[in-house]
Amino acid sequence: MENDALDDWMGSVDPYLPPLASVAKEFTALTGVPVDLPTALFLRARLVGHTVPGRTSAGGSCHLLEAADGWTAVNLARPDDLAAVPALVALLDGAEGEPLQEVVRRTPAASAAASAQLLGIAAAEHASVSGAPVRTERLGEQRVRDTAALRVVDLSALWAGPLCARLLGLAGARVVKVESTTRPDGARAGSPAFYRWLHEGHDSLVLDFAPGALAEVIAGADIVIEASRARALRRLGVHAEEFLAARPGRVWVSITGYGRDDDRIAFGDDAAVAGGLTGLDSRGDPVFLGDALADPVTGIHAAHATARSLATGGGELLSLAMSACAASLVPSPC
Repeated sequence: MENDALDDWMGSVDPYLPPLASVAKEFTALTGVPVDLPTALFLRARLVGHTVPGRTSAGGSCHLLEAADGWTAVNLARPDDLAAVPALVALLDGAEGEPLQEVVRRTPAASAAASAQLLGIAAAEHASVSGAPVRTERLGEQRVRDTAALRVVDLSALWAGPLCARLLGLAGARVVKVESTTRPDGARAGSPAFYRWLHEGHDSLVLDFAPGALAEVIAGADIVIEASRARALRRLGVHAEEFLAARPGRVWVSITGYGRDDDRIAFGDDAAVAGGLTGLDSRGDPVFLGDALADPVTGIHAAHATARSLATGGGELLSLAMSACAASLVPSPC
């Protein structure tokens, strides 16, 4: 990427990057694959022509709204989200036709976010999440393996999971991207060049997610990457526990907004807000940083955690919450 295309983006994000740079450096030490952080974080923004965000995200769908006691991010990323705004206003005791930002202004931030989540809207109270970016469970036998020549089945979509798959592919793994015939990856509707960059060199498989079909696909995998609710996968006959127990050295990567057992949904911008990964305006109020920053941050964490697990024998379920990955970059208050 051209340096002049990065200056505005890097300037605001730089103070938060040392922890991520350390993770990327460790991934390189484990695999020999360098991680270009500016490209990983900002390639999409440059390709799409985004401008540096403020109270509205770079992509335009997520909004930081002042609440009665703080700030709430509300992400209206899909047509159904926009259609649900009147219902959210009503749920927050607003008058018919009252602007959402006015209703949120007199509502506690946590309540506003929780009400939005009840309607299936990705929303988060600012700086409400902390904790480890990766949670590890040993569920299978160990066998040390090199990343090269391993088979990765990528069931994820959008950005975080595919970035993890890209980095593992660069380390020598064979990656198979799997999509549903009825629900293709939403990233296909975005920048074609960015989608190609994420999935370059990967095989592609599109199939009907009938019960049993996915289980057959992952049977020969060494690593599975997914970003779904566990119970949804179980309905399709896919169980992380069974996968890990069936053969030594396997790794399962689960990417969610708030944890594998939390039903809240998230996209990169609102997850970053939940983790407190925001900048400050001239008044000291939060503004968005980067472009859906929790997505690439999580993808890099996921690739590193996978490489580290393989180096120590695998047999692990790696659970990554995008909000916690974002929080891991935020300095602790003095």
